[in-house]
Amino acid sequence: MSPAARLRGLKPDWLRDPKVWRTEVLAGLVVALALIPEAISFSIIAGVDPAIGLFASFTMAVTIAIVGGRRAMISAATGAVALVIAPLNREHGFGYLVAAVILAGVFQVLLGALGVARLMRFVPRSVMVGFVNSLAILIFMAQVPEMTDVPWPVYPLIGAGLLLMVFFPRITSVVPAPLVSIVVLTVITLAAGIAVPTVGDKGELPSSLPVPGLPDVPFTPDTLTTIAPYAFAMALVGLMESLMTAKLVDDITDTRSSKTRESVGQGVANIVTGFFGGMGGCAMIGQTMINVKVSGARTRLSTFLAGAFLMVLCIVFGPVVSDIPMAALVAVMVMVSFATFDWHSVAPKTLRRMPAGEIAVMVITVAVVVATHNLAIGVVVGSVSAMVVFARRVARLADVTAVVDPDGGTVVYRVTGELFFASSNDLVGRFDYAGDPVKVIVDLSAAHVWDASSVAALDAVTTRYARHGKTVEITGLNGPSAHLHDRLSGELVAGH
Repeated sequence: MSPAARLRGLKPDWLRDPKVWRTEVLAGLVVALALIPEAISFSIIAGVDPAIGLFASFTMAVTIAIVGGRRAMISAATGAVALVIAPLNREHGFGYLVAAVILAGVFQVLLGALGVARLMRFVPRSVMVGFVNSLAILIFMAQVPEMTDVPWPVYPLIGAGLLLMVFFPRITSVVPAPLVSIVVLTVITLAAGIAVPTVGDKGELPSSLPVPGLPDVPFTPDTLTTIAPYAFAMALVGLMESLMTAKLVDDITDTRSSKTRESVGQGVANIVTGFFGGMGGCAMIGQTMINVKVSGARTRLSTFLAGAFLMVLCIVFGPVVSDIPMAALVAVMVMVSFATFDWHSVAPKTLRRMPAGEIAVMVITVAVVVATHNLAIGVVVGSVSAMVVFARRVARLADVTAVVDPDGGTVVYRVTGELFFASSNDLVGRFDYAGDPVKVIVDLSAAHVWDASSVAALDAVTTRYARHGKTVEITGLNGPSAHLHDRLSGELVAGH
């Protein structure tokens, strides 16, 4: 390969292909427009000035793009983080909130370095589907307040925006349909003088860039103990939402990403955001869907430009942006919610074929997320439910069959399946202690011993036979099972 060809190979896609560059730039602009009202809304939830949420969205997006987060994923100020830190701001003040954001970033870097992201492999598909569907429902529910108690022109504007986004891509895909919808609806409302809620009604836009500085708190152990619980909760919620979003983008784009790198990147972004006086954040699932699924972005350029355009729109084009009707942005988010929902998962044909346990896990995940408005809690509850369903299913696979030797002096019990806490609980009751011959063989060649509960159950079987003056021989243990049994047998019951 020639040096010139090697150099071309090192260039990112958006530098090699003008079409990719155009897609990334326009996608970043659409996301930036949609970020403004949401960042302001999250600022209100956290109890801070709207500029704080906008600054956080700017620094989060720009930093995560530079330090190497998941390609095309958008990180900014989020409602989940706002809910966690709102009590801290209310009870102790803004300085403590900023300090907690910085500490949360440190926790995320440490958790990422410790490999906590690898736990994502234990999130089953049914939970992931529930996560996606509940996300779509939450995105739609978040738009409902913008469609209630509003002037009647809002409804035809939303309808027109949806029609534009459905039919415009059939004409051309050069310009993202959401951007066209926002521009057209803004022009219509301004030209016709239609009085509807606008972005400016959400709050005042900042007029200058954020300035770095230290949080205004006493640097004492008392401050640390005050902010640590909030910071740790924020770190966990932020990582959960970011890693789930990264996994979702992996599936949509059919590519892989480093979850450890994403965790560390989120931490660095929150540290930077804290030093710039922002409220912190994590991956924004709705904005990421706009970027990846609706606009077709695939690189970190769109993430960077979303943050950069956000500040340019606020500082340079603030008066124009303030006139954008909320109906235009509501239409975009409604379209995103419909595009995000996994309609195949609720199709009658799919539901007839799916195991009842997996359907239950999906429903539980959706119900918990919608009830709590917290994606992290829903994923945890859904994963625990999936583990319970799995344990019950595997427990039924364990079986015991008995064969009496022709001479009547020996009985062989053949145990098959996986022995662990759920299946071994019934094991003790499967033997005829009083009626069996004096010699009993328990054949485990078709079984596997997984935990201490199973070893304790085997010890209990041996002990009960011993009370009747009978001996038990356990045979057929595979290597790992034999090692566990030899190490724990006789040590799990008091008095041994």
